Amino acid sequence: MNILTPTVPQWVSITFIFAIIIPIFVMGKMAKTGAINSNLQSPKKYQYILQGFLILFFVYTSLMSFTGIFQENTLPPKIFLFTTIPLFLFYNLISSTNKNWKNIIHHISLSTLIRFHIIRFIGVFFLITYTYGALPKYFAVAGGIGDIIAAITAIFVANYAKKNKPHFKKVVFVWNCIGFLDILNVVAAGLITTKISIETGSQGLTEIANFPFCLIPAFAPATIIFLHLTIFKKLWNQKT
Repeated sequence: MNILTPTVPQWVSITFIFAIIIPIFVMGKMAKTGAINSNLQSPKKYQYILQGFLILFFVYTSLMSFTGIFQENTLPPKIFLFTTIPLFLFYNLISSTNKNWKNIIHHISLSTLIRFHIIRFIGVFFLITYTYGALPKYFAVAGGIGDIIAAITAIFVANYAKKNKPHFKKVVFVWNCIGFLDILNVVAAGLITTKISIETGSQGLTEIANFPFCLIPAFAPATIIFLHLTIFKKLWNQKT
């Protein structure tokens, strides 16, 4: 039995699996750094907790995908209901109610939060899967081009913020607005594409609900939106 989606070559799926694992390690390192800066005991503990949680979340998402429930063409998509929304709510719940995690996030530098968005290079897989006919052009372009631009600019904006260049807060604010609107546009494009596919029977997003690409809509929107909001909050706190 082949657990990888048959719509693209196996090398694409395997490369994607290695790529999507990278954010787990990056976020774990961010948590450790925040714990160190917060003077918490056993900072590595928070790294392992976050990494362990995300691994379990990835396993849960993969198992749900194998059941076929994500492939049902519904609005809103089942993958949003069972993974994306719960993960976003979890991030907000932990960051607002748990003192230690609240301190960790507070002590992660602005440049580090921005630099995380380099992982949005993963958006290139939207374009790759489109070339194999697995995604509609409208969604692939919306999801791919915007993420690649956000990833490239994150490199320069993070360095700009780290060096406290003149007006760096304004630069970060503008970049964050654009990146935030981009991820909202991707979510909107997904919902619009699904709606059209239901009404017309045209190609929808069921292929991205297959393993391993199901990990993108499950993990990326919730995480990226949460981090954009965190950057907004950090800018506001520095202003006041």
